Amino acid sequence: MLSPRTVRALAACAVAVALTALPAAAAGPATAAAGPATAAPAQTAARFPSLPPIGAEVPSSVLAVGSLFEYRRAAYTVDFKGGIKQRVEVNPNDPINSVRLRTVGFRVSAELPGGGRITLEQNDVDVDPKSILRLVSHFPPRFDEHDVIPVSATVELPGKETVVLDGIERLQASATGLTQYPAKGDPYPLDRVVDFAASDRPDTAVARLVTFDSKRAGL
Repeated sequence: MLSPRTVRALAACAVAVALTALPAAAAGPATAAAGPATAAPAQTAARFPSLPPIGAEVPSSVLAVGSLFEYRRAAYTVDFKGGIKQRVEVNPNDPINSVRLRTVGFRVSAELPGGGRITLEQNDVDVDPKSILRLVSHFPPRFDEHDVIPVSATVELPGKETVVLDGIERLQASATGLTQYPAKGDPYPLDRVVDFAASDRPDTAVARLVTFDSKRAGL
């Protein structure tokens, strides 16, 4: 059996060892915690997508296979090919979750089966842009885009004079559930039919874009 003196000595040694170990133990968790805290911003940036930077000009290709364009008494099923360029701007109505997209270039054209061509293109400066890109989900990342584009239609038929028609309303197309912007082959169907009229009779539709199931991909 240990003597009382020996027991007291052993207890004193145990206390000393415990006290000596405390600073190291305290420092350990603090140092370990600092690692994840420092890495958190980078991890967050990588995990959660952000809206495109203000001022960026983003070009995309546009392909609309099997579009239906009607002109006077004829209906044409054609494949439009071309592109669009959008400038990213602040959306004052929702600057955190969305941006405005000013259209600075839009042009697509299609060859007609019997010869000739139909061209849709931006016909006015997008002074008050209505196109919006909105971040609707962080995880998984999802964007919704609604585009409003002023357009004209140029109709070139064999043996006839070229006709330029203005859109009575703007072309509107939307995409939902985008995983990135610019898109990567995602569909942008028309929101509604677009009517076109001659400049001397702006309220009388002589042509219309019935379907324009376009797909876009960043360039």
